[in-house]
Amino acid sequence: MLRKNVGLRTLAAAAAMAVAAVTAGCKAEATTDAPPADNKPSAATSGPTSASPTPSPSPTASKSAEPFHTPSPSASTTKPAPKVLMAPGAKGEQVRELQARLAQIGWFDDKPTGTYGPVTSTAVKGFQGKRGLPATGSTDTVTWQRLLGMTTKPTRDELDGKDVNKPKAKLDPRCMTGRVMCISKTTRTLSWMIDGKVLSTMDVRFGSQYTPTREGVFNVGWKSRDHVSTIYDTPMPYAMFFSGGQAVHYSSDFAARGYNGASHGCVNVRDKGKIAALFDQVRTGDKVVVYW
Repeated sequence: MLRKNVGLRTLAAAAAMAVAAVTAGCKAEATTDAPPADNKPSAATSGPTSASPTPSPSPTASKSAEPFHTPSPSASTTKPAPKVLMAPGAKGEQVRELQARLAQIGWFDDKPTGTYGPVTSTAVKGFQGKRGLPATGSTDTVTWQRLLGMTTKPTRDELDGKDVNKPKAKLDPRCMTGRVMCISKTTRTLSWMIDGKVLSTMDVRFGSQYTPTREGVFNVGWKSRDHVSTIYDTPMPYAMFFSGGQAVHYSSDFAARGYNGASHGCVNVRDKGKIAALFDQVRTGDKVVVYW
């Protein structure tokens, strides 16, 4: 009997050891299916097999743990701002030259002073805005180069405010035949032409960005010597209508304030004698070309 009991205990112990070995082997295989986090064994897996080894992170967990970085624009793709050459408050001969050059294309009506004040800043803003540049009012390298390309070096008389040499308007090819009021937004001039010959030229101004003067080829639809606007209740002497309510006409405001103001879309003329003479020459049906 004693030998039988000893045999039974031996068989039971062997069975228990076999079960323990199978259980430990499953756990070990499970933990080795996933790659370890690094090459060094962790404290949980060193030594004898543990009943509850630390699970390795799953691929999904690893991705979610990675920090999210928003890509920033590289320095090579960010265009640096142009250098500012002159700004409000500046003084000197370069400012005087700036004012004289702006006067050549009708943006500055005062005498050049060499001081970069509000009038100069407003003139620069207008020049920039008409050419699609940021209207900052400060003269940067891009603004200055554009102005140099459109004007000539001022004479001493221009720098002293005694004279203004306006560059000749580059005539649009559509102005070269027939009877035409050829109107350039670039030089702010109206040239009265017949068969390609310029008979007279006068300063003009246009509508603001909110009420722009239309560009294109039109015809004079009708004329009104003593016209008064039915919309704005303002005088429009010597009006020659070419596109709906837009007309070429004399403007007392333009004569008084220069380019510090703007029209509601019409082409304003400030020389009353010249527009009166033009009114007498232009006929209904004559061509009107408005261009840059």
